[in-house]
Amino acid sequence: MKKPEYKPYRLPAGGWGSARSVGNIIRREGVLGSVPLALSRHNKVDGYQCNSCAWVKPANPLPFEYCENGVKAVAWELTANRCTPEFFSQHTVSELRDWDEYQLEQPGRLTHPLRYDAASDKYVPVSWGHAMEEIAREMRAVEDRKKGTVFYSSGRLSNEGSYLYQLFARAYGNNNLPDSSNMCHETTSVALPISIGQGVGTIDLGDFAKTECIMFFGQNPGSNSPRMLHPLQEASRRGVPIITYNPLRERGLERFVNPQSPTEMLTGKETRISSQYHQVRTGGDLAALAGICKAVLTLHDEAKASGGSVLDEAFVAEHTTGFETFADWVRAQDWDELERRSGLYRGDMESTAKVYSQARAAIGIYGMGLTQHQAGVETIQMLVNLLLMRGNIGREGAGICPVRGHSNVQGQRTMGITEKPELFPLDRLGEQFSFEPPRERGYDTVDTCEAVLRGDVRAFIMLGGNFVRAIPDHGQMEPAWRKIRLTVNVITKLNRSALLPGEISYILPVISRLEIDETETGQQVLSMEDTSGCIHGNRGLRKPASPHLISEMRLICELAQRVLDPNPRMRWDAYMSDYAEIRREIGETLPDIFWDYERRMWEPGGFQRPLPAKKREWHTDTGRANFVTPKALDEDLDMPAPGRDVLRLMTLRSNDQFNTTVYGYDDRFRGIKNTRKAVLMNRSDIDRLGLKVGQAVTLRTVADDGVDRHLSGMLVVAYDIPIGCIGGYYPECNVLMPVWHYAVGSKTPAAKSIPVTVHSDGPEVLEPQLEYAEG
Repeated sequence: MKKPEYKPYRLPAGGWGSARSVGNIIRREGVLGSVPLALSRHNKVDGYQCNSCAWVKPANPLPFEYCENGVKAVAWELTANRCTPEFFSQHTVSELRDWDEYQLEQPGRLTHPLRYDAASDKYVPVSWGHAMEEIAREMRAVEDRKKGTVFYSSGRLSNEGSYLYQLFARAYGNNNLPDSSNMCHETTSVALPISIGQGVGTIDLGDFAKTECIMFFGQNPGSNSPRMLHPLQEASRRGVPIITYNPLRERGLERFVNPQSPTEMLTGKETRISSQYHQVRTGGDLAALAGICKAVLTLHDEAKASGGSVLDEAFVAEHTTGFETFADWVRAQDWDELERRSGLYRGDMESTAKVYSQARAAIGIYGMGLTQHQAGVETIQMLVNLLLMRGNIGREGAGICPVRGHSNVQGQRTMGITEKPELFPLDRLGEQFSFEPPRERGYDTVDTCEAVLRGDVRAFIMLGGNFVRAIPDHGQMEPAWRKIRLTVNVITKLNRSALLPGEISYILPVISRLEIDETETGQQVLSMEDTSGCIHGNRGLRKPASPHLISEMRLICELAQRVLDPNPRMRWDAYMSDYAEIRREIGETLPDIFWDYERRMWEPGGFQRPLPAKKREWHTDTGRANFVTPKALDEDLDMPAPGRDVLRLMTLRSNDQFNTTVYGYDDRFRGIKNTRKAVLMNRSDIDRLGLKVGQAVTLRTVADDGVDRHLSGMLVVAYDIPIGCIGGYYPECNVLMPVWHYAVGSKTPAAKSIPVTVHSDGPEVLEPQLEYAEG
């Protein structure tokens, strides 16, 4: 590893920096000849859906409908490297546990099913038949099926796979279906149904073309969903104000050069993205939104005095409840307190209110900067309140836009991957398949962690993802994980979860979304749902990485046949042979959404699931949209308040990773190279705490539960971040987050506000050039 460096990145998002990054990973993965063909079908009708983020797939795609992160995901999946049984014969599991995320995935695609051999501490090849039979035997032997077995899935699983998986779990006897949404956007799934009667956003691409104001809260499109920069660029060029609230100044929200424009690439012409940029304090969004609402009410009161109006009073009267209680609460808030909690000036919030009040249609966009707080549910509902004040739900060019991460995490929930039985039509499912689905609430991610710590979990099936690395409290969870009787890792590349084997542990590699899935009835296709609620078809185009791989559908079906009692209504043989049979079952379970499924999923732009709130139909308990009044302004309810020695840590992704998948050690937009062990700090906090730039420090969680959570060897980087706030990379910093530190109501881990102290590891300064990052 080269020495860590820091050099402020002065270029815009996109541009030649993006092109160079793409070229580097294509060369490194050895796919220079195959990736161009693959990318020609990327996000296209009759092609495949991006296996990175879930951003909207347009009906009229660009010739190159992909971004830097999409290319990285494709190159990562189509890599020429192979992780064969020979690799495992050369390395013990104990040795591999010392490798980091990037090193573990570099050996390439897994080629054979493997079983952990405790005597040699190695994974050894095994036949699929042996693996299936032993796993099934262990699952059948679990005494308490409601508590003892967990069915986890990552957000990359297709609609078809998700539907079969939930059917398998419920026929087995539980609703223990945690998924990656629990860690990211479960807060959305709790907040929005109460406010507007649906658990997803109301925005499509057409709304971006008609909006007059865009407000961003806690979302970074430059690293997390770069294709989103295209509609933002178009909006900016139309003169649409884009107002951003984010602790860090993210380059993708500042300026952008479109890599798909030859003119922009040759001239370097940039587009300004944000017209206002407010660096809200970590955990201060609730107060900031309350301040904006307060300023809007003040403008309304002033307008009323002269016979005008700022609020959409007709909409509020006809379509909402709870406004007067909410307005009284907002008016009672003290500006000094709002400024203190948000870390902003009153004028910042008033300037946003002024621009917002002059726009006929406005969009509110947010990401995990809102969802991953203890008061995340109330914070999202406050953003909805702001939109409801001026009728900005159910109007063209207006609405709420939660930006989902994983490529099909929203589709999974639609297909029934949920621990909450009330969110899926279990009566219809039971009638359709002649069984009684369990009605008890199952495990979400936090429940699963707590059950593992108690020793209740006997079998854990991980269908994709890297669960143990993605969850909080690594220091507590990893030792407990080794005590599970059965752990099954259905993955395409090696990751840390597979290196924490239970008594019996398997690695089962499968065909990827980009690969041809051939059965006796011909090539099979899949489907996914994007962040706007549109469902698209997916057709693989590359030969599988190994002849020893099977599809996720076949794996689920064969395992279900061995575990479950025979049921003629559950036609597992038919499902694994012809995926259209799965879609027919989906259409029967969810007829209001998936009628004529087979044809509609190939429509340009996909077909959109019903979005009642978009039509001002409110499927809430009141039959109207609800103004929800928060209980308080505090976003951290179970942790000590920040002070001189206690700082708020927010976890971050670099632009060279996607969730726990790390593509490299460089974070181009933040100027950090050759390390992920960096802690971003305000220069004032560095000086006040007696630290030096480039110094190695230990972060220690402030909590009263008797557990020492710390992370050492972190290099101090002076950065443009609010005083009292610091940033560090996910998943490395998850060790600092207690399992019990989560959003009230949704149990989403509160990764964006962890109270920590910072302590010097010694006087040595590793790299004096780790200087201040210019904004």
